[in-house]
Amino acid sequence: MTDFHDTLRSLRVWDTELPVFDPDSAPAAPLPLFHQWLVAAARAGQAEPHTMALATVDAEGRPDVRTVMLHDADARGWHFASHATSAKGRQLAAAPHAALGFYWPVQGRQVRVRGQVVTGTPQEAYDDLHARSTGALAAALVGRQSEVLGSPAELARAGEAAWERAEAEPDADVETWTLYILEPYEVEFFQGDARRRHLRLRYRRTPEGDWERGLLWP
Repeated sequence: MTDFHDTLRSLRVWDTELPVFDPDSAPAAPLPLFHQWLVAAARAGQAEPHTMALATVDAEGRPDVRTVMLHDADARGWHFASHATSAKGRQLAAAPHAALGFYWPVQGRQVRVRGQVVTGTPQEAYDDLHARSTGALAAALVGRQSEVLGSPAELARAGEAAWERAEAEPDADVETWTLYILEPYEVEFFQGDARRRHLRLRYRRTPEGDWERGLLWP
């Protein structure tokens, strides 16, 4: 515990020069700004800037969170994919609202997205899966996500068989593979400041479908 506490208290936050963010220059809608920030994070050397925390709720209303990969962000919303039979898939089927969280410490930035989640078409799910690597297809072919695993050896056997099938059948379909699109009704951009004068710009969808912007206290 001593090593843990000493290490925890010694950690620095944003021990680098942070970019300047002018909220007045932000676009009228959040998507262009998100595109700019993700590209900037990648160019600044942020590891895996396309990964994000996905929060859902279970049948009892208890929160659940995991890290997933962003597959796209367009006028429809933020895209990700998983098995419909996974824990997240079942939770989204029962309560189709979720939150996303991106954290890019190399620039002291966060983006939070909240919205309703809808599913893409089976063709979109197929295209999404086959636009990725052999390893991604093999992992999808293994399936059984979130089920109880007997042993690492069982996973190794299933993974090897799935890899062989993915190489032999690169067009193989996975019926449970589902493309999800989070349609945002709120997006927040957080720019950290070394003196803790953090800037938070929130976009909120109006009943008319437009976006209204406002600043939040850090």
